[in-house]
Amino acid sequence: MAQTGEEETDEDLKALGLMPEAIADLQSRKDAEDFEVWEENLETVQMFMRMQTQWNVGVSGAVGLNYPSLEWLCKLYAVMDPVALFEGIRIMEATALTCFQEQRSK
Repeated sequence: MAQTGEEETDEDLKALGLMPEAIADLQSRKDAEDFEVWEENLETVQMFMRMQTQWNVGVSGAVGLNYPSLEWLCKLYAVMDPVALFEGIRIMEATALTCFQEQRSK
């Protein structure tokens, strides 16, 4: 029996270690939750968002960001302090990985 597009999407998310419920929850809260970003963190947050499709994935899900892509983006956006940006990205990456793990554990 052929799968619907939604069933395929659910299976794809599970294969990446992401639960469809978590994605749906994030999408439903997307517009409802505004948050403040301090000016000194703005460049890091923007770069993290640009990296959203650059996750390396293993059998248990996302394992970390693709750093060569980050290097390329730093050059593209003429980042003045790539070391500080990298350190900020690593903090956000570690937090995201913890959230992904918590979602897989549910």
